[in-house]
Amino acid sequence: MTTLAFDDEGVDVVYEGTEFRLEKVLIEEAVEKSYYDVTDHEVLQMVAEHPDLEGEPRRIGDILD
Repeated sequence: MTTLAFDDEGVDVVYEGTEFRLEKVLIEEAVEKSYYDVTDHEVLQMVAEHPDLEGEPRRIGDILD
């Protein structure tokens, strides 16, 4: 299972028991759009080889509101 915790500077990730941080700039460069327009599904796809994309994707900007 993958856990994502979003804040204004990036995402704290727990993936298969390993904890790490994805910085805002890294995410923006990877998806080539503003951090707040990136969706949780896009972040999951960066982290996991075969992510479980349940439900509707949510923009980080909406999650942080």
